Parts: sequence; structure tokens; C-alpha cells
Amino acid sequence: MADVPEGEQPKLSKKELNKLARKAKKDEKAAEKGENQQQSAAMEQEDYSKDFYGSYGLVNSKEKKELNFLRVKEVNVANATKDIWVRGRVHTIRSKGKNCFIVLRQGVYTVQIAMFMNDKISKQMLKFVSSISKESIIDVFATINKVETPIESCTQKDVELLAQQVFVVSSSAPKLPLQIEDASRRAPTDEEKNSEQENQLAVVNLDTRLDNRVLDLRTTTSHAIFRIQAGICNQFRNILDARGFVEIMAPKIISAPSEGGANVFEVSYFKGSAYLAQSPQLYKQMAIAGDFEKVYTIGPVFRAEDSNTHRHMTEFVGLDLEMAFNFHYHEVMETIAQVLTQLFKGLQQNYQDEISAVGNQYPAEPFQFCEPPLILKYPDAIALLREHKVEIGDEEDLSTPVEKFLGKLVKEKYHTDFYVLDKFPLAVRPFYTMPDAHDGRYSNSYDMFMRGEEILSGAQRIHDADMLVERAKHHQVDLAKIQSYIDAFKYGCPPHAGGGIGLERVTMLFLGLHNIRLASLFPRDPKRLTP
Repeated sequence: MADVPEGEQPKLSKKELNKLARKAKKDEKAAEKGENQQQSAAMEQEDYSKDFYGSYGLVNSKEKKELNFLRVKEVNVANATKDIWVRGRVHTIRSKGKNCFIVLRQGVYTVQIAMFMNDKISKQMLKFVSSISKESIIDVFATINKVETPIESCTQKDVELLAQQVFVVSSSAPKLPLQIEDASRRAPTDEEKNSEQENQLAVVNLDTRLDNRVLDLRTTTSHAIFRIQAGICNQFRNILDARGFVEIMAPKIISAPSEGGANVFEVSYFKGSAYLAQSPQLYKQMAIAGDFEKVYTIGPVFRAEDSNTHRHMTEFVGLDLEMAFNFHYHEVMETIAQVLTQLFKGLQQNYQDEISAVGNQYPAEPFQFCEPPLILKYPDAIALLREHKVEIGDEEDLSTPVEKFLGKLVKEKYHTDFYVLDKFPLAVRPFYTMPDAHDGRYSNSYDMFMRGEEILSGAQRIHDADMLVERAKHHQVDLAKIQSYIDAFKYGCPPHAGGGIGLERVTMLFLGLHNIRLASLFPRDPKRLTP
């Protein structure tokens, strides 16, 4: 390099200038990185979201808190951009890096919650939310955000919630005895089990479901089943109220078996014994004798039958009705059949979403019925069975397999899943059943069937005291224990008939479920007394 006069800076070559520029830029980036790291460290040390997440602790009504919650089903495009509070269960949760996604469930409805680490959501908040156990109940303050791509895993497909605050209301144990996703899954068919494409995902068996019924009830299917069941009770009441019936409450602790026989629960009653009612039968009749004319009742019924089948329980809900008639019990039988068809129509009109939800897990053909309802005479049904090689006597009762087969024949011939079978043999009916006026082998009694299974048993009742005593003696019923019942007919009683319907059976068969226990909130059978 040439000598430079004193006081002057040496001139740098272009190469040297570029080198210095690169160094300066590198130093600037390093300084910026260092500053960012310092800021990031400061942010990590200072949890700037600490007031926006956490746990309420035990909610013991210590204070009142006014938050306006929105139902998950109302989280939709119409409410987009709104800031709202919502409460629900953590259905699923997944986090990766600086993102966290929760599917929040409320009944049968689900919505996606999205969280992203930013200047409002700290690393600590994201870590806390990511650690919340499934099935915990949480409160979320969030903005409803419309999404471009539908969220197929949720019922609320067009929106998501951008969370701002998250608080745990009630924490679930981290280890669950069953997963809600598994309990919601349709069991594979035999063909699917044998298919190479079948991935053999876990399916929860019935005993595990019932042992952990509270968790099982959280599935969309269970919610739908019991909403439909509530609809059956509601429509039963409304239809009968509109027809002039009066709802009564019959006792469940009685002095003698109401149906006769041994399938009765005996309980201690002070210094003596009593029985749990096998039906409200005697009290419905006594109400008719008391001039109520048309009555119904909804309540528990107890049967001490050691039957471990898909359709028997030791306690179920009875939908019972009784009605005075003018001259023929068909006035009542036809009324009951019309009430049921009206009820079926109401379910199909008002519960399509719930029916579809159940069908997703338990596929079944839609319930089919005709108007007016099909009524078959018992001898005609026997003849139809014999045409198809079933050996059965004229006065023989129908076994469960024969019932099912008859239902199949009726469906093929008459295109209905619901029908009435009239004129049962007298020998297979209770003591208070009126014998047929023309043929003593038969009775003025009937059963009603859905998908080939009995859901109602009914008859004209004997309303003459002397005749009632005669029939009770024939069935070896202790007269002393039913004296007040017999006395009810000594003072004049209108001719009457009625029937008892099993609520769980109607639910099961309308939906085509494979087991009645799925249609009972907490089923009772010979092997199950808990939960």
C-alpha cells in the first residue's frame, strides 16, 4: 500500500469495502438476535397471560359470577366475530409447538377451539391448556371465527373459537376406563371383521359401557336415545291428554302380586310383608270404578324374572292406560293402536336428527307402520305360522323366537313393523282377563308388537265382582290379599279395558337397537344392581 499523507484515511479497495459491509451486517443481525433472545427470555420469565387461565378450584357457591354463556349449538356463522363465553367438556386435545387445538363438547354438539402463542397467549398458558385432561369441564372466552374449510370433525363445521381465556371448572382423572370415541364407534360387521381394510379400532362392549355408565351416557348416541325416550313420554302424555285421559299416580308397594305368579319382589313391611308392583293394573281399574273413565300413569314396574335376555329387565318404566268403553273392548284396543301410531309419527317428524345419530352407530331399517294399524286375530296368526312350517297348538302361547318369526312374516306380507294380535288364549292371560263371549278357549285380550317383539299387553278386564272371584280362585290367587280390589267392583263399574307398555322396549324397537339395556339409563337385571 502506498504511503498516505498524515491526517488522511487510507483509501480501501472495493473488495475491502464489501468485506466491511458484510461484517457490519453480520454484527447488526447478531445484535438483533441477542435483543430478541433477551426479549423472549423476558417474556418467558414474565407470564403476561397469567390472569387469563387457570382453575376455579372447588366451586362451592362462595361468590356469584355473571358470565353470559352461549350454547355450543349457537356457535355459528350468524354469531361470527362475537366474543363469547362457552362451557363444555374437553372431547379431544392436541398441541404441537406453539399451537393447541381442543374439540369442546356440550351434549351432542362440538366445536373446535384454536390457540396460538402470541403477545396475548403466553408459553405458560399454552402449556397449561395443553395439559388439561380429556373430559374435564372448562370455561372458554373466545372470538367466533368463520373458517374457509369446513371442520368435519365437529358439529359446528363453519366456525371455530379463537380462545383468549381458559379456566378449568372441574378436572377429570387423566386415565379414563373407556374413551368416548371408542364408545361412539359402530361395531364392525362380520364382513368388515374379515376385510383386510378393517383397521380393528377399539369398540367398547356392553358390560364395560354399563359398568361405566356415566361416561357412556356422554356419547352422542346415548344423548340421542334418551332425548327420543323423553319424547315418547312427552307424546304419550300429550296425545292422551288431548283425548281426555287423566294422569294418575298408582302405589308401587302393594299387598298382593298384581299379576299373580311367582315373578314378584317381596319386601318387609313393618311386621309383615308387601310386594313391589308388577304393574299398576289393579289401581287403574279401581280409578275406572271411581268414574275417572280414562286414566294413564307412567312409573316403575318390577318383575322378579330370572331372564337374562336382550329384552328383559327386573325394573322398567311402564306406560299404562285404562279406559271405560260402551259395548266392545275394540273401542279401547283401537284407541291404543291409534295412540301408538300417532306417537310414531311424532317421533319421525320431531326427532330426525336424533334418529340419524343413533343410526350412525346402530344402523337399522327405518321403522315402518301402516294406518289404520294392522289387527290380526290369534287363530289367523297361528294359521300363518303353520303355513310356514311352525308347529304350534291352538291355545299355545308364542315363544320369543316364534314372535320374531311372526313379525318377519307380517312385515313381508303387510309391510309394517307394528301390528296388533287380538284374541289370545284365555289360559295364558292373567286372572282379571274377560273370557271371549263366543269361544271359552279365547279371551278379549291383545298384544301389540314392534319389529316382531311384544311392547304392550292388554285386555278387557272383568268388571263383575262374582266373576272376578271365580277367576281369581281358578288362578289360585289369595282372595284375602285382593279383597279391596274385588270390593271396588261390588258397587257398579263400567266395562273397561287397557294395556301396559314398556317404555324401554318401545325405545329399543323403534330405533332397532340390539339390547334393551342401551335404552335404560341405569338398567336393572338379575345380574346388575349397580351403578
